[in-house]
Amino acid sequence: MSSSHLPATSESLDLASEAKTRPEAINILYQVLDNPASSSEALRVKEQAITKLSELLREENRGEDLRGLLTTLRPFFALIPKAKTAKIVRGIIDSVAKIPNSTDLQISLCKEMVEWTRAEKRTFLRQRVEARLAALLMDSKEYSEALTLLSGLVKEVRRLDDKLLLVDIDLLESKLHFSLRNLPKAKAALTAARTAANAIYVPPAQQGTIDLQSGILHAEEKDYKTAYSYFFEAFEAFNALDDPRAVYSLKYMLLCKIMVNQADDVAGIISSKALKFLGPELDAMKAVADAYAKRSLKLFETALQDFKAQLDEDPIVHRHLSSLYDTLLEQNLCRLIEPFSRVEIGHIASLIELPVEHVEKKLSQMILDKKFAGTLDQGVGCLIIFEDPKTDAIFPATLETIQNMGKVVDSLFVRSAKIMA
Repeated sequence: MSSSHLPATSESLDLASEAKTRPEAINILYQVLDNPASSSEALRVKEQAITKLSELLREENRGEDLRGLLTTLRPFFALIPKAKTAKIVRGIIDSVAKIPNSTDLQISLCKEMVEWTRAEKRTFLRQRVEARLAALLMDSKEYSEALTLLSGLVKEVRRLDDKLLLVDIDLLESKLHFSLRNLPKAKAALTAARTAANAIYVPPAQQGTIDLQSGILHAEEKDYKTAYSYFFEAFEAFNALDDPRAVYSLKYMLLCKIMVNQADDVAGIISSKALKFLGPELDAMKAVADAYAKRSLKLFETALQDFKAQLDEDPIVHRHLSSLYDTLLEQNLCRLIEPFSRVEIGHIASLIELPVEHVEKKLSQMILDKKFAGTLDQGVGCLIIFEDPKTDAIFPATLETIQNMGKVVDSLFVRSAKIMA
């Protein structure tokens, strides 16, 4: 940062705009901020300079310089209203977030700002930075630290009755509990978010986030029809805002269609709603739908390999596709072993085009789950299938007769007792 300074005027801002290179423009804006002038016009120009400087530093991927800028601006923050300070701080943190692979930097920056806001007693800003920090910790899988931070924050915000922030925090808490596989608490937090949202105007993006989380939780409970409707609402909201989350909402819509055995609808939905979203995310779901419609495990596995990033690395899709794959495998195995009473496991594996070890493990699991009656003769590598034992009707009939005779004897005993009396 240069030691000299330029006047805090609109001419200096124009000079930065006309600079031939970004480093030159950045240097000019730093010199504007170095100016000690504190008139209302100078402060207004400096606010504009900070916004432009943040954008340029982001474009240059200079995350540490953005962090240093926040520290440098602390004396300036004492001269402007707290609301403007909050806007500038959140804007700079947002700029850092747009720099690739900057999660660790964001976490340390948020922790620094939390300490500063606590010392300066800027409660409004601190709560929002803490909420941002909790979200970053959750993304970094630091679940226990994020949960501890949120637990204290949610009590404080409820006491202040800041409903808009409360919606954010409850939503974040729901996502956190879902990541920890605690569905009851995830649903409770989402219900709290909905209750707070009903009392105020919620921006469309926030409402879309609520609908997206609702769909995820309903899908987890296998209520795919309700989940589909929530994902549809989220898609409509995000699509209207050109939010990148629209494609994920659409992806989960297609997943729900596949899970309720309506894979044939996937192509129609893509052609009617998703032409501008065409890409690997939708190609992955189309490949899965095609494999499921054809009941082909080989195509299913090919789709999982070809679209590993879109299917395996998306925890929500991966979880549901795992159960779908198991169902498909069981259906195929039951169909293949139906004609046999004794068959080599290697033969079944060749028919289904899967490794012998994989098939053997699945068959043993199906036998234990009583999906069919049989046993594995591992000595010779054979599967022996038993005929379904037919229940003999004479046994239930005999039991019914004995029960009726018991009732008759009880009745006769009561009558004889009355006669004797």
